[in-house]
Formats: sequence, structure tokens, C-alpha cells
Amino acid sequence: MSPQLKLIALDADDLAVISTHVQDARVQPADIIWRQGEKRLVVGMSRLDWEQTLAGETEPRRLVSALRFDRVLACKSRNIDLAAPEAVLDLVGIEFHPQDGRNEEPGGSALLLFAQGGAIRLDVECLECELTDLGADELGTAVGIEGEG
Repeated sequence: MSPQLKLIALDADDLAVISTHVQDARVQPADIIWRQGEKRLVVGMSRLDWEQTLAGETEPRRLVSALRFDRVLACKSRNIDLAAPEAVLDLVGIEFHPQDGRNEEPGGSALLLFAQGGAIRLDVECLECELTDLGADELGTAVGIEGEG
């Protein structure tokens, strides 16, 4: 069994590593928690254990994970139906675009891109993202994270 990951991204290169680990993760709108007062977005997901898959295991395994962004100034979504909280969204990846296209700026926008054409854009003071595995996903679906919407 692969060890549980805990990755932190403070720049675009770090975020690219996290993006690789969350590729093909399943996310339900009910597990996307925007805490505006805390400047935080938390996304619960069921992600593929890519390390286990690349090691040659024949049965793909999913892990329950939490993706957290801090220092978020604004959160906007497109083509994500919040009225269908049990729908399943397939996360394609995450991109970071520096503010005004200048790499020396700490701020910018993080984009979570979904296969169904959905997207979440986070405008951030500076990039602070964390991916933490919480355990094996026995059901193969994302589990809820309690919190304020």
C-alpha cells in the first residue's frame, strides 16, 4: 500500500505536481466548500492512487483526499450545477496563471478544470495549496466534508 500523500504547493511548479496527483479525481459539488470569511476553498475528492497504479498493481485504487487553497480572494465557478450536489465531476487538472502574466507576482488565479466543461477559478493573494490523503475510498466515490457553504 502506498503511503498517504501530503503535498504543499507554493508556486506553479509545485501546483503542477499536485495537478498530476488529482488527475481523474471524482468530485461532487456537495464536497466543494467555499469559506469566504476564512479565504479558503476545500474540495473533497476520490482520487486515483497513481503511485500504486504506476507500480504495476492490476486493480486501480482510489483514495479519499482533501484539496485546500488558502488566501483566496474570490471563488467563481462555471458550468457546475450546485443544485445537483450528488453529481460527479471529473477533475482534469489544475493550472496557475500569475497576476498580469508576470511570474514575479505572488498572486494570480488557480483554475480547477473538469472534463464536463466545468471550471472553478480562484483569485489568490499568493499560491498556498495542500493535498492530503485521508484514507482508502472503499466505495469509490467522494465523501462529504462538513463545513459552512
